[in-house]
Amino acid sequence: MVDNRYATALVIGSVLSLLATVYLSVAVGTQHWYQYRSLPAKREASNASELRKEDFINGEFDEKTYSDTMFRMNGTLGLWWRCILVPGETHWFKEPDPKMVTQCVSFTLPQQFVPKYKDPGNHNSGEDFLRTYLWRCQFLLPLVSLALVFLSGLIGVCACLCRSLTPTLGVGVLHLLAGLCSLGTVCCFLAGVDLLQRNSFPPDGLEGSLGWSLYLGLISFPLQMMAAALFLWAARSHRQSYTRMTAYRVA
Repeated sequence: MVDNRYATALVIGSVLSLLATVYLSVAVGTQHWYQYRSLPAKREASNASELRKEDFINGEFDEKTYSDTMFRMNGTLGLWWRCILVPGETHWFKEPDPKMVTQCVSFTLPQQFVPKYKDPGNHNSGEDFLRTYLWRCQFLLPLVSLALVFLSGLIGVCACLCRSLTPTLGVGVLHLLAGLCSLGTVCCFLAGVDLLQRNSFPPDGLEGSLGWSLYLGLISFPLQMMAAALFLWAARSHRQSYTRMTAYRVA
């Protein structure tokens, strides 16, 4: 029979784990991790903006091309998406103040593993191993985090069927590792964005800000750590109580 304190800890930990999983899943699937804001483009540069838009959407994958376009066209960057702000479809006449819409392009799986170069876009500058592995880690770590939480859920179900709190220790450890992976995702992303801006030549007046998707991914870290603490406490306390009860019966 499980003490009410342990049962309450397990329920609260499960709710926290569920919230963290939802937040991290939404963060991974959305594009608002980092947002760029630049000065308004000049009218005479509209043709150049159209060319950048076409290269961004239909052109070949090139880090220099899509990063410059995001810098100049108020783009947003996510783990799987890159987006720019463009004028919406208008009538045959040119509107003086067209409505701006967001157009996004997803990173394909092979593109996630494309090496980064010291001079973005210049293949002769040599591979930048730090940026390359930071990008790959920001892509892989959230998937590892979600897989660990899923595995811990399976172990929790088995523990309920067996009516035992012993596997809860493993559940807590898996949540601890998942929380570290979530934190590592945010750190790798921010470090990669900072290095990209240092190696590129962003336009004057460019401003960058963190998006709500990044905050969702960041919030999942303390939720997973609190869930891990509750699971580990329940497993440890129950084991100590069981040991004392066994010793008392033997005596």
